[in-house]
Amino acid sequence: MNILEGFYSAAVLHGDYKYSESGIYRQINSASEHEGYMGYIKSLPINDTPEIFGLHENANITFAQNETFILLGSLLQLQPKSAAGGGQSREEVLEETARSILERVPLPINEAAVMEKHPVLYEESMNTVLIQEVGRFNQLLQVIHSSLNDLLKALKGLVVMSQALEEMSNSLFINAVPALWTSKAYPSLKPLASWVTDLVARMQFMQDWIDNGIPKVFWISGFFFPQAFLTGTLQNFARRNLVSIDTISFGFEVLKQPVHHLEEAPTHGCYVRGLFIEGARWDQDAHLLVESRPKELYTDMPGIWFYPEVNRKQPDTAFYLCPLYKTLQRAGTLSTTGHSTNYVLAIEIPSDKPQYHWIRRGVAMLCALDY
Repeated sequence: MNILEGFYSAAVLHGDYKYSESGIYRQINSASEHEGYMGYIKSLPINDTPEIFGLHENANITFAQNETFILLGSLLQLQPKSAAGGGQSREEVLEETARSILERVPLPINEAAVMEKHPVLYEESMNTVLIQEVGRFNQLLQVIHSSLNDLLKALKGLVVMSQALEEMSNSLFINAVPALWTSKAYPSLKPLASWVTDLVARMQFMQDWIDNGIPKVFWISGFFFPQAFLTGTLQNFARRNLVSIDTISFGFEVLKQPVHHLEEAPTHGCYVRGLFIEGARWDQDAHLLVESRPKELYTDMPGIWFYPEVNRKQPDTAFYLCPLYKTLQRAGTLSTTGHSTNYVLAIEIPSDKPQYHWIRRGVAMLCALDY
């Protein structure tokens, strides 16, 4: 509807109306003759530019990258599974990859020790969030370690190479995350090497929380289920102020100081870090959302303060209600908890442009990229 709004409006009746910012796509004077119309049509670019749809010129780069990734992914699927001549054999590559992952990925965390150190308390919902996150990560870690050990045994002929292990080995060989793992994991579009690095960082975040207590700044991208963390933040506020959680919603403030300079947690709400933005960028000096630089597809967002408020009213102007997704896919399914598997929430970002401008740009915030 935002795209059609630029075409179906009274303004298009004016002879100098422009459908795009550059003026390439514009209204033709009604007094023009046939030659004038044909001349304008012939002057149009052969391939439509992204601006006709309200997108930034970087959209062409994203399109080209997606086409390339699809092509290269298909080629990887077609490559032979046996090596000819010198170099490592397929089995040697798989064994080296499996052992490397086993060395890097930590073992499951002792949940009983976590519950003893961070018991479930009515006054502190973050303890419950931590215990739930550890449980989810432990299921994933258990599957990773058990399946990799079974694969190593199968490569040596000690156990039968089952269909599941065969599919897993095919994924490891082309640097893809096995389906056996993704079924137990959080949404992610990263290739295997980056996925393992990301998992190790997430587990380090959890271990730091366990060892040192509730963080001053939360890495929201490191959560298995960030919606539970946000609900826990609202619960803490509701219980401390004796108000109904249904009347509370988040306000947002983009921080001006770097998150590593924050010495204390906020009195209410939470500081979060680790977000990216696509389709625009954050201008720290102007403290506003501005246009992306050429060839800069994603940029880091500063830390954001999520502060709960009772019966909060959304501002009418000077902001963009930016959706936050877990991955670049921007699509998910409705889980049994009533939450989307990909969409997290919408964040109000200061802006001096109207909402529809950024909607046409396809601006969104992301918890993780695909590399």
